[in-house]
Amino acid sequence: MAKASASNSGKSKPAAAKSAAKPDDGDNFALRSLQEALDKQKRFKADDDQLLHFYEQMLLIRRFEEKAGQLYGLGLIGGFCHLYIGQEAVAIGLQSALDNDKDSVITGYRDHGHMLAYGIDPKVIMAELTGRAAGISKGKGGSMHMFSTEHKFYGGHGIVGAQVSLGGGLAFAHKYNEDGGLCLAYFGDGAANQGQVYETMNMAALWNLPIVFVVENNQYAMGTAVKRSSAETEFYRRGTAFRIPGLEVNGMDVLEVRQAAEIAFAHVREGNGPVLMECNTYRYRGHSMSDPAKYRTREEVQEQRDHHDPIERVKKDLGAVGIDEDKLKEIDKGIRATVAEAADFAESSPEPEAAELYTDVLVEEY
Repeated sequence: MAKASASNSGKSKPAAAKSAAKPDDGDNFALRSLQEALDKQKRFKADDDQLLHFYEQMLLIRRFEEKAGQLYGLGLIGGFCHLYIGQEAVAIGLQSALDNDKDSVITGYRDHGHMLAYGIDPKVIMAELTGRAAGISKGKGGSMHMFSTEHKFYGGHGIVGAQVSLGGGLAFAHKYNEDGGLCLAYFGDGAANQGQVYETMNMAALWNLPIVFVVENNQYAMGTAVKRSSAETEFYRRGTAFRIPGLEVNGMDVLEVRQAAEIAFAHVREGNGPVLMECNTYRYRGHSMSDPAKYRTREEVQEQRDHHDPIERVKKDLGAVGIDEDKLKEIDKGIRATVAEAADFAESSPEPEAAELYTDVLVEEY
């Protein structure tokens, strides 16, 4: 009896059971295959027009967020407001590679930049920030809960990590409907420790769902350095347990992000299941407008601005292909005018009618 008990203790599996438990490709799984592809060519070969477009889009996010910070200080934006300054290369690099007719995007509450990356009118985004009826969520979502089914942008979510589970659902819908689309699901380094993130990864791998999980690692979550909150700080490795290949990407270089997107999206579209991408980036402002960011030094932030700024990097690339400084100054002037116009539109737009309190509360039809 003792011998039989030992054989069933779980300490050793019969060979047949081990074999049955493994997928057919068990010994051939190459976790680093995508990383090797990225290492062979780190940066996307953009033509001059594409490079200029990336610059314009990133600069629009930067100027828009700076204006949002000003309006918050004036009391025209209430509640929480999480700015994307410093992280612009991530949203632009990834979303410029999407198929906007098929693919879906979901993110957390630092979401203004992602909507601008889609080419959505800055006026309706700023109107939403200021709680106006003309806003993209009718003024009821505000900074943290923007939404546009028309653009397949599914939020803007205030519960840390919850959007990842919903992203899994979007990916399941893409597969179920056989529409050829994929879901791009963003989350931060703070959300990376949420259990629901790993439950979703497990299901996505089991069901071979078309989803790219993107960790926007801005190093501090809400205010705690990654090394103090995470035992494994290399987030791209966290899909290993679910046989999900990872990619480590410089999130301050839009061309590297775009190249990683090309590799990851191709992998998913070919039916190979999910990818986990870590974009190492840096936010210049606090977690939200109410955060004084005393957990880091001013010198550290300035070093990032001086030596790693994503927009300055693109300016250098543009200079290298012969785009002169005067043209870039003219673009900046035009973007500042666009952002000022968006702010004026928001300030002059009416607030929602009181009756709007009772709309969009329940789903009335499916």
